[in-house]
Amino acid sequence: MTTTTTLLEEISVPEGIGRPIPDAATREVIAYAPVHTTEDLDRAIADARAAQPGWAALGHAERSRILHAIADEIEANAEELAVLLSREQGKPLNGPNARFEVGACALWTRSAADTPLEPEVVFEAGESRAEVHYEPLGVVGAIGPWNWPMMISVWQIAPSLRMGNTVVVKPSEYTPLSVLALAAVFNRHLPEGVLTVVSGDREVGASIAAHPGLDKIMFTGSTETGRRIVEASAHNLARLTLELGGNDPGIILPGTDIAAIAENLFWGIFLNTGQTCAALKRLYVHDSQYEQVVETLANLAAAMPSGNGLDEANVLGPLQNEKQFDVVRRLVDDARARGARIVTGGAAAPEHGPLFYQTTVVADIDDGAPLVDEEQFGPVIPVIRYSEVDDAVRRANASSQGLGASVWSSDVDAATEVARRVQAGTVWINQHGAINPNVPFGGIKASGYGQEFGVAGLKAVAAPQVIQR
Repeated sequence: MTTTTTLLEEISVPEGIGRPIPDAATREVIAYAPVHTTEDLDRAIADARAAQPGWAALGHAERSRILHAIADEIEANAEELAVLLSREQGKPLNGPNARFEVGACALWTRSAADTPLEPEVVFEAGESRAEVHYEPLGVVGAIGPWNWPMMISVWQIAPSLRMGNTVVVKPSEYTPLSVLALAAVFNRHLPEGVLTVVSGDREVGASIAAHPGLDKIMFTGSTETGRRIVEASAHNLARLTLELGGNDPGIILPGTDIAAIAENLFWGIFLNTGQTCAALKRLYVHDSQYEQVVETLANLAAAMPSGNGLDEANVLGPLQNEKQFDVVRRLVDDARARGARIVTGGAAAPEHGPLFYQTTVVADIDDGAPLVDEEQFGPVIPVIRYSEVDDAVRRANASSQGLGASVWSSDVDAATEVARRVQAGTVWINQHGAINPNVPFGGIKASGYGQEFGVAGLKAVAAPQVIQR
């Protein structure tokens, strides 16, 4: 008789050795994650350095074949991965949530394998010719977040592997199990040392940023932490890709068909219960349609089922951790104290679990309130009036952050004209937060620098070499 070991059993360590990881919805312990040290990090980077030449020598075609095999493996284990992700992170299985995220892992892995990156002829005259080739950097250190732990890890891992690098991953302390399980699936097809997860605390994360054995650091997380990584990496001049916080604005232009955009607008705001860097976080609406938009969002918010993510009926889940729950509660309480109108929601939802917060729409609020000026990262949207489009653009651009933005209108040409004036790495028209593995993605201002996805993403994890004759 044979027994099958689950991914969770494969990656967990015994109680008393590891750190307890709670279910985001119930707060019951799921399993115990390994607690790696800086010495473990040193060994992982040394192993990655030793494995890198052999991995690079396989060539693009073989590495791409292996990535396709990994994508197949992800799909074969999709439901087990989705259930673990739902429990640890909190997002429901259904809707644009856990099953969606696991599917995106396979999609982005295949895209990294299939995106062509040929040598570029940049000069040619007579017998003179200059070409740009792209070679592996070496070892990539990847530091991921807790909101989309599997998908964003793949954004870092898959292109790095495709280009012949080896990777050492440091997952968030809140969601290590998801990343450990994903890496276990990858490692069924990778040589030893090519991909290692170091599941440690903040000390390990800080050591990655300053480690002399890394050639590239990729980080998704807060602007504050991103600044510390820039400072720490100065000593070894590691290349950086930083996808930092966002306080994305949306502008609804006068005369827009609100019913036609309502569903896209809602999910642009409340995707992953609002816990998305590139979610719409402050919405500017013209006086003429202000109350209609507020009422439409409030009705949708009241109708969307929230609760434990393993319940197939739910599409909204809890805040992932106590710290983020406290941020959301503080910002809404402050808005209420300032006289803002809480149209729907505005309180905890303990009937669902300790860290659930009602889906909340806040009206009659303005710039200067913390709920507008800060990134709430939760199921709350402040809706702000404007009278002139130029003023809405000015206010949208007033933030120090510039990850994403959106313009909404029944006149796509008018929306595009306004979009060109908005300061953000991506400006969507009649949608928000939609991403494509072939389309570059990255922020400006305090939202970081460097691009991911497609050809730009491959180049970001490669060393350009000019061959000139």
